[in-house]
Amino acid sequence: MAKKPAAPKPQLVHIPTTSADNPALSKAQKEFNRLTKRISKLEKDVAEFREAATRLRQRVQNEYRPLQARHNEVRADLVRMLDRAHDTYKLTKGERTKIVSLLLDGCYDLLQKGHPDLQPIFDKYEEPETPEEAAAADAQTAEMMKQLFSRQFGIEFDADADVSTPEKFQAYLHQKMATEQAAYEQQEAERAERRASRKKSPRQQAAEEKKQAEEQNITQAVRTLYRDLVKALHPDLEPDETEKARKTELMKQVTTAYEANELLTLLRLQLELQRIDQTHLENLAEDQLRYYNKLLKEQARELDEAMFREQEILSGFTGKPYYYTPTPAAMDYDYARQKAQLEQKIRQLAAEVLAFEHDPAALKAFLKTYKVPKAGPGPVFLEF
Repeated sequence: MAKKPAAPKPQLVHIPTTSADNPALSKAQKEFNRLTKRISKLEKDVAEFREAATRLRQRVQNEYRPLQARHNEVRADLVRMLDRAHDTYKLTKGERTKIVSLLLDGCYDLLQKGHPDLQPIFDKYEEPETPEEAAAADAQTAEMMKQLFSRQFGIEFDADADVSTPEKFQAYLHQKMATEQAAYEQQEAERAERRASRKKSPRQQAAEEKKQAEEQNITQAVRTLYRDLVKALHPDLEPDETEKARKTELMKQVTTAYEANELLTLLRLQLELQRIDQTHLENLAEDQLRYYNKLLKEQARELDEAMFREQEILSGFTGKPYYYTPTPAAMDYDYARQKAQLEQKIRQLAAEVLAFEHDPAALKAFLKTYKVPKAGPGPVFLEF
């Protein structure tokens, strides 16, 4: 099968380091080269990370999810086997207590994972909760949630706040956050009003005017590039249909880059279309370079943010901090490791279920090593 042709590399945009007229680069020229090189690398990194993340999601859906379903099927077999053993094997009271713990503490989540048929088994061993126990559990949960939101969001709960149920907790939280947000907005409005009422000093006024002038010059620099490219590419002026289609696609790229203030993309297109050459870049005035460098810094910053967003999105999918899989290679390694672990877990559990089914002594030996988890806040999920 023929290999897919590699995507063309973007045009290199840099100022030559040596020439007869310019043997040494200025500080602004060196900054320009550094920024264009950095942006090119960031663009490549973001694109490769996004492709790898998409590939990972596809592999999880096509390979890992079926393995998880198979794992839960084997766990369901374990539940049925333990239920039969509880009723038919000659077991001690302690061993039966451990089986009940294995069922309720370790496998109850199977009801929400495609095995609602196990409900009668769990009902068989679950003791009904008394009103006092339910109230105590609700109070404990409410206290834990209060501590969590106090630590993470700095929310102070009133001593008499009624958060005894999830509904009451959510309602109180929304009211509290809305009150604090309103207070914050009021403070910001007052600060803005005070700032606006202050008379600017001549120095501050001059600095503000200089900043506005620079922003206008930066905008004009990008607009000049855009107009030059539009003049060269306007598809309505092209009689050849093939060339017209090519120019239409390039115009889309130009418009997208212009709207996003992507100076480097516009410069690449100018080089590609031979609207400028490296000598043109070398002879840019220092003021022009300074405007270009400001735009390039902003473009690099946006790409840094884009990479972080991609990592955060992937983190939400995997449930792991973004620094666990910062590169495509790290993604592939982590996925292969987790898949191998799950496959091994399935093989081991299936073998244990088979052994317990045919050999009560094997089950007894396993129960001897099993310790009933201590009661604590929240559910307990055991790994099988």
